[in-house]
Amino acid sequence: MKRYASITGVKPDKVARYKYLHAHAWPAVLKKIKECNIRNYSIYLKNIDGKPYLFSYFEYTGNNFTADMQKMTTDTNTRKWWKGTDPTQLPLPDATARGKIWSDMEEVFHTP
Repeated sequence: MKRYASITGVKPDKVARYKYLHAHAWPAVLKKIKECNIRNYSIYLKNIDGKPYLFSYFEYTGNNFTADMQKMTTDTNTRKWWKGTDPTQLPLPDATARGKIWSDMEEVFHTP
């Protein structure tokens, strides 16, 4: 199992929308997340200097992360879901440079 964390901004006027979408997550999207070997997926919201940010954490239990993420990105329901969530987010500069929404984070400490 490998742990992953990432961060992105969220548009201040879209925080309520983002929360609403995740309070009503689509069952097909949740199923695909599990099929792609992602467990314990959480997203947290934090205001820093008056700006909202999202922090995500999940555990990957599969053997081929690249293939599983490809399976997710080609899933029709997941792509539709992202069309609703992506416009609410404000990627950090490093993510924007890579054409991504979320910026990867380095794990510096863990205790089991």
